[in-house]
Amino acid sequence: MSVPVLTIDGPSGAGKGTVSRLVAKKLGWHYLDSGSIYRSLAVALAKQSVDLTDKAEIVKIAQTMGLEFDCGDELVVKLNGEDITGQLGLESTGNTASVIAAYPEVRQVLLKKQQDFKRPPGLVADGRDMGTVIFPDAENKVFLTASAEKRAERRYKQLIEKGIDANLSRLTIEIEERDRRDMERTNAPLSMARGALFIDSSEMAVDAVVAEVLDLIR
Repeated sequence: MSVPVLTIDGPSGAGKGTVSRLVAKKLGWHYLDSGSIYRSLAVALAKQSVDLTDKAEIVKIAQTMGLEFDCGDELVVKLNGEDITGQLGLESTGNTASVIAAYPEVRQVLLKKQQDFKRPPGLVADGRDMGTVIFPDAENKVFLTASAEKRAERRYKQLIEKGIDANLSRLTIEIEERDRRDMERTNAPLSMARGALFIDSSEMAVDAVVAEVLDLIR
């Protein structure tokens, strides 16, 4: 039996995670947050103070790390049994994840981990290359984006609400820099999959985006 897959790709901070989890919940499908896989590896590397130029060691840790996803109302990620959810959203974690995601050797190791999430009744996969590389044959594909300024505003509000000091202009620059790095990398660059539905969420409420994605599925 063919297992349906919906891919939702786009840049960091576009709302992919929130939209993907809500859609998966409404459809009763499994959920894959590919960014959390890379961010989990980034946390694992930080815990062991691994040099980000030591590709062999990074690959070794990627192969041996144990990951668990608990997708309730909020995503809970466990690394070798330890809840690391709170560390995934740190800017340092995101920047490290973006760097290691450019290594073909690392992507190859983590590709199989991601494809294993495809099982009945269906899968909503959220990331940067779900529709182009991981699940190129997915029946339904979405490219969700928003302006760098709007994404920086959202990130700024999240950090301030958590009591974390943040600088809006610096966040905007970091997001633009990450976008450039993700789009220019030679291996699996950020791009819109052929046939994907393009959604700019800059001025859209989450519910409106979810409704548009569900309309695509139906």
